[in-house]
Amino acid sequence: MARLRVEKLQEAIKQELSKILLQDIKDPRIKFVTVTGVELTDDISQAKVYVSLYGTEKDQEEAWQGLNKAVGYMRTEIAKRIRLRFAPALIFAKDTSMEYSAHIEELLRKIKQEETPHE
Repeated sequence: MARLRVEKLQEAIKQELSKILLQDIKDPRIKFVTVTGVELTDDISQAKVYVSLYGTEKDQEEAWQGLNKAVGYMRTEIAKRIRLRFAPALIFAKDTSMEYSAHIEELLRKIKQEETPHE
């Protein structure tokens, strides 16, 4: 039963953080950021938030700095919007699954090119 509550909270936090990033954060550094997932601890004290950053390396670094600067505001907003007595500490982690899948796709494409007979 407790795990079901945690899973519902994870989804709610993900949705609210996405809305906050889209509508409420005014930091110009935070653009092209997508929340891809949230993992809550069982005691709901910490939330690991996975984000995908897009753009150049410099843009990604600036967005990362902006995210970490706005973490207090986002935590307060999460507590208000979901009506939590204690808001979980937000810990941001870069989601590299898109880069990984692009790398795998590139490898598969190279293998396919090598296998095709050259006539």
